[in-house]
Amino acid sequence: MTDIRKKTIQGLTQGDTFVVTRTFTESDVNIFADITRDYNPVHFSERFAAAKEFHGKICHGLLAAGIITEIGGQIGWLATSMDFRFKKPVYFKDTITCRFTITSIDDNDRAIAEAVYKNQAGTVVLEATITGILPDKQERDILSQIT
Repeated sequence: MTDIRKKTIQGLTQGDTFVVTRTFTESDVNIFADITRDYNPVHFSERFAAAKEFHGKICHGLLAAGIITEIGGQIGWLATSMDFRFKKPVYFKDTITCRFTITSIDDNDRAIAEAVYKNQAGTVVLEATITGILPDKQERDILSQIT
């Protein structure tokens, strides 16, 4: 059981922060493209990426943004909206760290979180605001039984 899941079972509070890190590969991009059918040449052609003034082929924005689902999945967060702000490209072999902080929770377990994604150089590449519904007591009890 992950630390994120353990904290969820205990109960989440405003200010709780979770961090995940992932390195993206060309293989990840190819798989994501096959699933989404997004074959934008900026992900596959050095020449096209250079014409867009990138320093190489880049990862799909939603592939990079999607690492937030590791946190949401462990929490059992039921997302109701996600607002992504793409700041800088994510290149193949970049290591992205996502810091997810719960900024508010109301009496109905509806929550807002802010996420900041940084690359290995510490540059912010993506920011997001996520709203959703947290698991209630009964659902947390069920989570405690899931390994």
